Amino acid sequence: MTTEQPRALVDLHGRSPWSVLPPLCLGFFMIMLDTTIVNIAVPTLVTELDASFTAVGWVNSAYLLTFAVLLLVTGRLGDRFGPRPVFVVGLVVFTLASLWCGLSGSIGMLIAARAVQGIGGALMTPQTMSMITRVFPPARRGAAMGVWGAVAGVATITGPVLGGVLVETVGWEWIFYVNVPVGVVALWLALRTLPALDTHSRTFDGLGVVLSVVGMFLVVFGLQEGATYDWGTVVGPVTIWEIVGLGVLVLVAFVVWQRHLGDDALMPLGLFHVRNFSLSNVAGFAVTFAMTGIFFPFTIFAQLVLGLSPLHAALVGLGGSLLSGVVAPVAGRLSDRLPAKWIVATGFAILTVVVVWLSLVIRPDVPVWQLVLPMTVFGLGTGLLFSPLAATATAGLDHRNAGAGAGAFNTNRQIGGVIGSAAVVAMLTSRLSVAIPAAAQDEAARLPDDARQAFLDGFAHVDPEQFTSGSGAGAAPQLPDSVPADLARQITDAATQAVHGGFSTAVAQTLLLTAAVLVVGLVASLAMRAIRPAPHGAAAPTEPVRAEA
Repeated sequence: MTTEQPRALVDLHGRSPWSVLPPLCLGFFMIMLDTTIVNIAVPTLVTELDASFTAVGWVNSAYLLTFAVLLLVTGRLGDRFGPRPVFVVGLVVFTLASLWCGLSGSIGMLIAARAVQGIGGALMTPQTMSMITRVFPPARRGAAMGVWGAVAGVATITGPVLGGVLVETVGWEWIFYVNVPVGVVALWLALRTLPALDTHSRTFDGLGVVLSVVGMFLVVFGLQEGATYDWGTVVGPVTIWEIVGLGVLVLVAFVVWQRHLGDDALMPLGLFHVRNFSLSNVAGFAVTFAMTGIFFPFTIFAQLVLGLSPLHAALVGLGGSLLSGVVAPVAGRLSDRLPAKWIVATGFAILTVVVVWLSLVIRPDVPVWQLVLPMTVFGLGTGLLFSPLAATATAGLDHRNAGAGAGAFNTNRQIGGVIGSAAVVAMLTSRLSVAIPAAAQDEAARLPDDARQAFLDGFAHVDPEQFTSGSGAGAAPQLPDSVPADLARQITDAATQAVHGGFSTAVAQTLLLTAAVLVVGLVASLAMRAIRPAPHGAAAPTEPVRAEA
């Protein structure tokens, strides 16, 4: 059926455009939830699957790797075959892979299942933005993106809390099983409510697919796993930096090939001629970098220094999660009435203040409430960012390239997280090597003269890995039995204070790197064009569709 309506982009047979949001949001919620929910279960997986920390790290890496690498391709698949079938296939793959994850009896099986789960997530994600862009008229698109943004914010921060509850009550398998009933409901809704939009036939860019997948894989793998290999040799003579360099060269070849193909490219470079789209990609990179840059060091600090359990550490950010869920729909509706750049800029300004605030209050004896307050305000900032930024990124795009635009935007967001993770780990590791020995110097001054040098020698060569993995909580030096009990206790207390003080200093300094990246996002948002939204009564462009009853 082909039709045109003055206020809607598609014919939904009398249904509201809002009817398409439940399956899209349920699918997107699962995707975002599974980017963070596994972190809380790492110690349990090490024990129950008899695996090393490095192997368990791949449970997350495999998911994030396949997810990030395929987003460009899956965005274009939505343009070629339509968002509905690609979303449904991705939902089925994701749900079945979640069941496979829960049934896995070995770490290798779990890693393979998580990789397939990432493929399902990559198939779905661009279609959620593309469907919203093509179904909702411009005057209502911001409100719809507001709901989408609320899902992103709440799911990301809810993951550790929900994961902690499930692991401590019914077992680690349920952090994956929980997706199965949600996926079944989302599939039922998708088949009933998602319209079959017109597709845009064109030659599929096979070489572009190969170049983008290979290049993205090499870059993402290198940056994501660099710390695992100490930024050195991976296998034989091959180093991490050679892998990253080769990936960059392949991506340069990809860009040259895309320029040659023009509009038939996997990622039409004309997308980046739209000023707000290009700047939205910079801002999206910055906000995802910030999410990683805050939560990674903050979570370790809360557990290692403050002694909070994983669940209690996650609960520190619960207020921010709830506030983000409340603010995001409001921000979406505001972007239907005001130029979105001002909402995005306000969000970046708030996040920058919060990160600097945290860097000033973090210390070994900080009361938890002094952390809860800025983390709650953090939710206000993220709530203002996600939906207006996504709406701004897609606002000026032709509907024929909506999937490609969504894929590029989401790819840049994921790369922001990957680079953020690598940069923050490198920065934190570097600062720990300096801050802990410096704190040990201060603590040594309080020890008896005959114990001072031996104490300092124990901190002469700090291994930051034991602290960034959370395994250095005790940090007490091994003392011979001949040391008197009172002196042993004094040395142990001094060592603990040195580690806690040095770690707090390193975390505070690392947060300033995140603040600097947020400033880049703020500048990008201020450089956007202030486009005033179309009035609610205005006619919208039309698009022929085949809507499923």
